Amino acid sequence: VQLQASGGGLVQAGGSLSLSCAASGRTTSTYGMGWFRQAPGKERKFVAAVNENGGTTYYDDSVKGRFTLSRDNAKNTVYLLMNSLKPEDTAVYYCAATLTGWVTRRQGDYYYWGQGTQVTVSS
Repeated sequence: VQLQASGGGLVQAGGSLSLSCAASGRTTSTYGMGWFRQAPGKERKFVAAVNENGGTTYYDDSVKGRFTLSRDNAKNTVYLLMNSLKPEDTAVYYCAATLTGWVTRRQGDYYYWGQGTQVTVSS
């Protein structure tokens, strides 16, 4: 499975961005999917995750109420809508897929990783 993240860019604080993660190689409709981010000089951290059918989502407290994760299994794509962006949201955002359909916050549960897309929020 290859994951291609896109949609990053530069936005002012309070603005919005929508990230996409398109999978190729095989269907990811049976996999849990997640987004993680890594700010400069910091460890990669969990952002949001969704189970195989989109019925269950987890969010980190720092993005809860501002970010919305969804998936379209027909398009083999997951989306991360980010509203009310803050400078502290600046990071490289990575999408990832597990080998199960479960939703999980743990990086070690993810087997496939995309290349990352840069999100920069200016104050």
